[in-house]
Amino acid sequence: MRLGVLDIGSNTGHLLVVDAYRGAAPMPASSYKEPLRLAEHLEKDGTVNEAGVEALTEFVGHALELAEDKGCEEVFSFATSAVRDAGNSDEVLAHVRDRTGVELKVLPGEAEARLTFLAVRRWFGWSSGRLAVFDIGGGSLEVAGGDDESPDVAWSLPLGAGRLTREHFADGPPRDEALRRLRRQIRTEIAHDAGTLLRRGAPDHAVATSKTFRSLARICGAPPSSDGLLVRRILPAAALDEWIPKLLAMSHAEIAGLPGISANRAHQVVAGALVASAVLDIFDLEELEICPWALREGVILDRLDQLSAFG
Repeated sequence: MRLGVLDIGSNTGHLLVVDAYRGAAPMPASSYKEPLRLAEHLEKDGTVNEAGVEALTEFVGHALELAEDKGCEEVFSFATSAVRDAGNSDEVLAHVRDRTGVELKVLPGEAEARLTFLAVRRWFGWSSGRLAVFDIGGGSLEVAGGDDESPDVAWSLPLGAGRLTREHFADGPPRDEALRRLRRQIRTEIAHDAGTLLRRGAPDHAVATSKTFRSLARICGAPPSSDGLLVRRILPAAALDEWIPKLLAMSHAEIAGLPGISANRAHQVVAGALVASAVLDIFDLEELEICPWALREGVILDRLDQLSAFG
């Protein structure tokens, strides 16, 4: 069957169309995305501004038309951190529904972490043993760990690359004491619940998903996307720590010129790198392996599991 997943993230709106069958990997048939940057369309009171709401509504309407053109039997539409945490979340959802007819489901942070974990487990399989999964989005960081397809622990933190950029990088990268305070804030928030994942020991396999982690891995020497999904990609802690001072000294244009960095995300790379470095350090990891599947694939797999349960 052909399914569509409409993912409204804090950075990007993404429609993924796949051909999905029970017992088989979802095969991408079409993809459409736009850099909505909702995390940066937030006012001081936490509401999404008019420009952000209009951009979101226009994208959803166009994505729905494309899904219909591609013959999708179902389209699963959801929003993550930027809409979830917005002070006017209900108004934003109502505006999209009234203009497009699409009911966006707001995923709680824990659900986001659990669905991403499911995708990673299916990609790497049971041979990975106990998994730890980390996902840096535009608005939040998701963490999950466990031995099964459903994680034992899963939580979400307001440490997305877009959010931190908006809050701390408006006038360029923080320097000296301000950078130290930000670094301490990030690490304190991650460490607060780290013991819930670590109390059963170190994970057998530590994995990262999302564009932010993929971009950082590429900067640190991972193979390009043109080499295909099956090539192993690693983000080493030592290489990332060497790159952070360099990134702090670079302009957005210089960062955009690095391999694997898109121009519309270059300004968020430093914030993302600080979070990634904290994850590696606090969970005492030498490296993270990059998984090409993440939340969207988790949503599709979960839906296929539901269909299988009903025969």
